[in-house]
Amino acid sequence: MRLRPACPQCGSALTGELACPLHGAVQPCWRAVEASYDAFAEHLVLSRGLPTWLPWPLPPGWGVTDFGCVGGEGQVPRATFTTCTGLTPEDGGVTLTVVTEEPRVGLGAHLADVPHGDPGRAAWDQPPALRLRVGGASVPLWPVPVPRTGGDGDGDGDERTVLAGEAQGRWLWVVVSPAEAVLGLVDRASLGDAAALGPELLAVAFGKDASGG
Repeated sequence: MRLRPACPQCGSALTGELACPLHGAVQPCWRAVEASYDAFAEHLVLSRGLPTWLPWPLPPGWGVTDFGCVGGEGQVPRATFTTCTGLTPEDGGVTLTVVTEEPRVGLGAHLADVPHGDPGRAAWDQPPALRLRVGGASVPLWPVPVPRTGGDGDGDGDERTVLAGEAQGRWLWVVVSPAEAVLGLVDRASLGDAAALGPELLAVAFGKDASGG
């Protein structure tokens, strides 16, 4: 099996009853056992009706290293995510995760490692941090606070940048690591729906060594 079920809120493996040890019965996130073209094809079938956003065109040398869909197999899909990795001259190795989800799914918060179930609207009172081209539209994104990493107050949570907004009526999360890579990365690519790429997907690299890093 190329996709396996996990809890969308914490990533725990699910039992035969699709129950999470922490969150109980959940709609599973079908996540790639190993990122590959064949697994991605299965993912696109499960996620039909929801976009699977990729930075497109992919920057040279970049590849897809993880992806998943909440729902599917007879259920209406409620969220998708992709993770891409690659190298940039300014920041070295960079990881980008993009999540689109319906309210109260919790996948974006889990993958961003923040305590918010949904991004909330507190940040909407300030100007957006940046705008990103998503499916041809300009989408404003706001910063989501990232917890400090040190248990004793050390660390400043700057190992990643988390941004959130709305695209096509759903939450859109963008998680970039390292944090300072976000501006350069946004300058390089917009987001396109992988389901609409067709034969162009054949040229996409998959797997942990896809980026050559």
